[in-house]
Amino acid sequence: MKRHIPNAITCCNLMCGCMATFLAFNATQYPRYFVLAVIAIIAGAVFDFFDGMVARLLNVSSPIGKELDSLADVITFGVAPSALVFSLFQQVQYPESVDFLRKVLPYSAFLMAAFSALRLAKFNLDTRQTTSFIGLPTPANALFWGSIIIGQYPFLTSGRFNALFLLAFMILFCWLMVAEIPLFALKFKNLSWAENKIKYIFLAGCLPLLLLGYSALAAIIVWYVALSIYEVRRAAH
Repeated sequence: MKRHIPNAITCCNLMCGCMATFLAFNATQYPRYFVLAVIAIIAGAVFDFFDGMVARLLNVSSPIGKELDSLADVITFGVAPSALVFSLFQQVQYPESVDFLRKVLPYSAFLMAAFSALRLAKFNLDTRQTTSFIGLPTPANALFWGSIIIGQYPFLTSGRFNALFLLAFMILFCWLMVAEIPLFALKFKNLSWAENKIKYIFLAGCLPLLLLGYSALAAIIVWYVALSIYEVRRAAH
């Protein structure tokens, strides 16, 4: 029976993704559903964190568990955030020059689901990503969009923002998921400053960002990417 426990946890992740997707699509009519959808994505992320840990603790890791984990992640961290952006596209302002795209442009949000699937496929095959990441992880991308939408909803739907900006940001994050950009992982082999300097700087920088409320996760993810890129450039020189 114990060999089924990690897969059951993974299925909980998948179910959270399905609920988040449903709620996100309905946020077009009920904007408060954005918050519920993000809560479901966060719950999925928690299940995603624990399924692998439980599998290792019980020593029941299996190939089917790895495949199931990727399938669940495509839903929770690919389709669900795409649905969030789809609904946001229907609520943002459109410049007059592109108003004729109002009924078509929202469907571009599903590019995120496609790039998330590509990112997960690359991760499963890339042996370089055992101790760090190359490209933005899909959970980080999903949490960024969830955080920025519920934290900055009044601004995103105001005249100071529009559909073209949203499209540009979405394309940027799609690229970040598959870009050959090394990103450090928050895994500590020891507590020494010399070996974990970048991680300690990251954690220290996160503290003031927590004051941003609902937008904190989005700001932390931007800080994480920026610090990783800085570290790569510093190491290259």
